[in-house]
Amino acid sequence: MSSATAFATFKPPPDQASPTFAHISGTCISRRCAGLVLSLAKGFKLMNQSCPRPAVTAFYDHFTFSVQYVVADLETNQCAIIDPVLDFDEKSGTIATRNADAILDFIAERNLAVVWILDTHPHADHFSAAQYLKQKTGALTAIGVHVVDVQALWKDIYNWPSLPDDGSQWDRLFRDGDSFLIGSLDAKVLFSPGHTLASVTYLVGDAAFVHDTLFMPDSGTARADFPGGNAAVLWQTIQKILALPDGTRLYTGHDYQPGGREPCWMSTVAEQKQSNIHIAGKREAEFISLRNARDRALPMPRLILHALQVNIAGGRLPAAEDNGKRYLKFPLDALEGAAWE
Repeated sequence: MSSATAFATFKPPPDQASPTFAHISGTCISRRCAGLVLSLAKGFKLMNQSCPRPAVTAFYDHFTFSVQYVVADLETNQCAIIDPVLDFDEKSGTIATRNADAILDFIAERNLAVVWILDTHPHADHFSAAQYLKQKTGALTAIGVHVVDVQALWKDIYNWPSLPDDGSQWDRLFRDGDSFLIGSLDAKVLFSPGHTLASVTYLVGDAAFVHDTLFMPDSGTARADFPGGNAAVLWQTIQKILALPDGTRLYTGHDYQPGGREPCWMSTVAEQKQSNIHIAGKREAEFISLRNARDRALPMPRLILHALQVNIAGGRLPAAEDNGKRYLKFPLDALEGAAWE
C-alpha cells in the first residue's frame, strides 16, 4: 500500500458509529489533516535516519473517539496491539467485540503474529479488549507497574477488598526504562504519569505511543483531574516526551475532532513544540493554571465508573453470578465535585 492513508468502513451494530481503519506506511494522517503535522519529507530530515520505522496501523473508534494501534515488524511479521477497545453500550449494557475482531481480521489478512497486547494505562472511557485478544492470540499482556497504585486507589472507591492489587492480572508489569522486543524491533517503556498514576509511553523505533498525555496540537493535552492525576506531573512528563528527537512520530490515543475535522492521531515532537495549543510558548505555571481551570469545567467521561472496574482487572469482565449474568458495580457520589454536562 502507498504512503497515503487509506480508510475502510465496517458496518457496526445499530446506533453505533463504525470504526475507521487506516493503514500507515511512512506517514499516518489523512490528506485533509496534513496541515496539522510536518510534511513527511521534513520529518525524514529531522529524525535519526538509523532509527527503525515500524509499520503502524491505526483503528479509530468513533463511539469512544479512541485510537488503537497495531505496530508491526515487517521483517519478522511479529506485532503488538496497543490500547484495544472492547465495545460497550451503556444504554443497553451490551458488550461486543467488533473493534477487536476487526484488528484480528487485519492481522490474519497480513499473516502477522501477535506477541504483545499493551495498554498504556487503565482507561476511563472504554473497556480494554486485552483479555479477549489474549484468548484469541495467546499473546502476552502488559502495562506499567504503577497500575498497582491505580488498583489500590480504585478498589477503595469500588469497595472491592477481594481485588488483587498486585498487578497479577497482566503477564508483565513494565518499569520506567524497561526494554522488550516486537520481532526485531527494540521497544522501550517511558513512565509518563500526570494523566493517571500509571500512564506509560511505548517507544518503538521512531514511534512513541503517548495515548492521553498529548493530543493532536489543535486539541492540546490530557486532563489531569482523575483520581491520582496531577497537572504539574503531567507537565514534567510532557517535557520528557518533547525531549525525544524532533522527528519522532507521536501517536495519541484519542481524537475528538475539533471543528468537525476528520480524525487525526499522529504528529511529531517538532510540531507539538511549535503549535500545541496548551504548550507552545507557555511556561510550567501557565500550563498548570490553564490545565486546572479547564479540568474544573470538564464533565467526567460517561464510562469512567463502568470502565475502571473492568480495566483495573486487566480487561476482565465481572464473573457471572448464579443466574449466569454479569453485573457491573456502580458507586454513587464516588467523584464528588465533578462538573455536570
